[in-house]
Amino acid sequence: MDKISEQVIEKLQALNAEPQLQADIAWCLGSYRYDKNPVGLIQNCTTALSVLKSLKTKNAKAIPAKLITDLEKALKQA
Repeated sequence: MDKISEQVIEKLQALNAEPQLQADIAWCLGSYRYDKNPVGLIQNCTTALSVLKSLKTKNAKAIPAKLITDLEKALKQA
């Protein structure tokens, strides 16, 4: 879950999108690494999934399909 979360943050930063969501994911990622409780990370990554899908509809080349499918898989396994 932490690897895909880092990839999501990097992609959002590269697109200069959703700075508050980036910060929330980064904070929850640190918390997850400390206590292994994924609740906040799952919530924010679910929000990020919606954002990434929305950005993909606006610019298909901006978001790799693999990032979205990997995020969906990680959320299902969490």
